[in-house]
Amino acid sequence: MSVVEQYTRAHIVTDAEDDPDAVRVVLRYDPDADPLSVQVGLPGPAEWTFSRSLLEDGLRAPAESGDVRVWPCGRVQAVLEFHSPEGVDVVQFDVKSLTRFLLRTYTAEPVRN
Repeated sequence: MSVVEQYTRAHIVTDAEDDPDAVRVVLRYDPDADPLSVQVGLPGPAEWTFSRSLLEDGLRAPAESGDVRVWPCGRVQAVLEFHSPEGVDVVQFDVKSLTRFLLRTYTAEPVRN
């Protein structure tokens, strides 16, 4: 199995007065499709594809590429910010979940026919 898929919980950051519950997000990596990219599937149809190195770099220091920004938020949280014509989605993750996912992507190998 070469595809790495990991479900995790994250918080959508909003300006609402009440703190929204955690939402289910899927982190996906398919080395056969693109060995340099990862995907983040947010609730609904929103799915973002960006470089794996952007995610890794953004866990240590603010990083951005195109419509995606990643930065650490304290010692145990990281923020991913996605810009689209419909607006901005800001999602907060536990660094442990993102790190575990990244480690799994580096051990995944493409399927050889």
